[in-house]
Amino acid sequence: MIARAIAGFLALLLLAACGGGSRSPVAGVDPATPDPGCTGSCADVATSLTVADVEQVIARAVAEAQARNVSATIAVVDRVGNVLGVFRMAGASQSVTIRSPGNPVDGGLEGVNIVPDSLAAIAKALTAAYLSTEGNAFTTRTASQIVQEHFNPQDNHQPAGPLFGVQFSQLPCSDILSRFSGGTAATGPHRSPLGLAADPGGMPLYKAGTPVGGVGIVSDGLYSFDADISDNDLDNDETIALAASNGLAAPAERRANRISVDGRLLRFSDATDNDLQSDPDAAPPFASIDNIAGTLLAVPGYTTATVRSGLPFGHAASGVRPDTLDFPGLDAWVLVDSADVERFRPMAGTDGAAALTAAEVQAILAEALQLANESRAQIRRPAGQPARVSIAVVDSNGVVLGIVRGRDAPVFGIDVSLQKARTAAFFSSASAAAALNGAPAATYLDGGLAILRKETIGQYVAAAQTFLGIPTALTDGAVAFSDRAGGNLSRPYFPDGITGNPPGPFSKPAGEWSPFSTGLQLDLVYNALVQHVGFVLAAAPDVPQNCTGIDGFDNAFAVGGVIPQLANGTQIFPGSVPIYRGPDLVGAIGVSGDGVDQDDMIAFLGVHRAGDALGGFGNAPKQVRADTLTPQGIRLRYVNCPITPFIEKDDQNVCEGK
Repeated sequence: MIARAIAGFLALLLLAACGGGSRSPVAGVDPATPDPGCTGSCADVATSLTVADVEQVIARAVAEAQARNVSATIAVVDRVGNVLGVFRMAGASQSVTIRSPGNPVDGGLEGVNIVPDSLAAIAKALTAAYLSTEGNAFTTRTASQIVQEHFNPQDNHQPAGPLFGVQFSQLPCSDILSRFSGGTAATGPHRSPLGLAADPGGMPLYKAGTPVGGVGIVSDGLYSFDADISDNDLDNDETIALAASNGLAAPAERRANRISVDGRLLRFSDATDNDLQSDPDAAPPFASIDNIAGTLLAVPGYTTATVRSGLPFGHAASGVRPDTLDFPGLDAWVLVDSADVERFRPMAGTDGAAALTAAEVQAILAEALQLANESRAQIRRPAGQPARVSIAVVDSNGVVLGIVRGRDAPVFGIDVSLQKARTAAFFSSASAAAALNGAPAATYLDGGLAILRKETIGQYVAAAQTFLGIPTALTDGAVAFSDRAGGNLSRPYFPDGITGNPPGPFSKPAGEWSPFSTGLQLDLVYNALVQHVGFVLAAAPDVPQNCTGIDGFDNAFAVGGVIPQLANGTQIFPGSVPIYRGPDLVGAIGVSGDGVDQDDMIAFLGVHRAGDALGGFGNAPKQVRADTLTPQGIRLRYVNCPITPFIEKDDQNVCEGK
């Protein structure tokens, strides 16, 4: 049976608003578009995509693609990732090739050419939906700008993008994300088939000032990113997505090109309405193109061949709603299941006598959320809004002890906050080396299903011990690693951003690194991604809800060497710290959704304030924090907090001395 499954897999793979609705130029300022006035409360009114909306988005995309004489695959999702429709035009490529611009990169996902077009379109749509809120509208072009080895891309000697590594979140193997069961739209958030996309062509969709979903377009057979933002690209995928979003467009005042990070404006879209070759308002009705210009697709694990309506975000049906039990007065939001039962209420740890209690977990989450409410947001408009984040606490076994969110926090932060917490707890533990050494190798593909090579996970342990000059690193729990510290070791240049320097021990060297080949982060989940592609191609079972311990296709994706502490993968940009009771590691906190310095501060001070209030636990002892290490003569960073972070107070250097 296994042999037949592998043979079938081989055969298949080798073949293989308040203001929304404006048609103003995307790159400009439209004085006729009013500020929507939404700062998180517009989602209180049940607002969602209807079947008619989804059909209109698809029809407008088809009209623009036809005007450009290209064939596209179009996906539409709601704000929690339900796939509401996937449409493939006649003649569209049925697969994409994953490839970085410029010189070929050796390894990782580079050159893989068996990924169904539908998965790339879904990933683009979901990325735009998950990154956007009432305070910020981001696209996959925005994502491209913030995940590369420099920020801005090609600005040599500048640190990596602020969300470096976020592309490998929302993974199809995540244990926290929901899966489609074949019926109507269901509680989320849902997984993405490829993680988050950095390929232009994903746009958010808005109604009455609140995001209701996203649209993703694939027309060129590539899944890539923009490595040079010094010019404006006329990208068919992006221009078709722009046409598709007409009538449901992001409010001008919320778009990424009105938001700066570290003094650099973000990108929203290089396309403007002036670049459109069709009139979206004149697009034919969907009924006139269905089964003529193309067909609706069934995508295993995501959708049937139909169009469905979306769910209103912030209401129980969506899986995200206001808290009613544990965080009074904090404007807290929580995750719920299909029966409206909270999924991650505070609970006690599972790791022995020193474990965190439920009361301690509740205090940590509450203090962190209060800090977010007090703190000035980095990426939200209008200026002066509170930071909106997701907060996760885990024990040293990686078990989720509680998750809470601020109003209107971006959806991507749910999975990422948990990745961050688990990563900090795992690498601060005494079991990290043994777990990594026991994990199966990543079986890299060379184009189709030829094996390029196998990359052992244990190589990163040996590299870290040599790089740090500590033969016992990751074996004795003697160092407390935050995600900022671990991220320092996961960059393609060390120190971060200094072009020409060697990579950190968890990264890849020049010629092997790219956003599709990040090193340890990807290698831990590589085989799971390949298995999921096989599942969509009906050639393999779906991945389990743990991203680690999966062997390569040549071993029929056998499971062994699972790392439960990293069930949804790892994350390598800042926003987490481990939690200690005296000298004992008892867990970690992860924060995601705003500027990374804000995420760092909320995590670090949240633990500090809760520990001060209750006693008995707190941040890592100063003498074991990773910023005591100076590999290659360069001190690692532990946390980096904003200088004057609070909205109504002038306190400065708020993390100093703690």
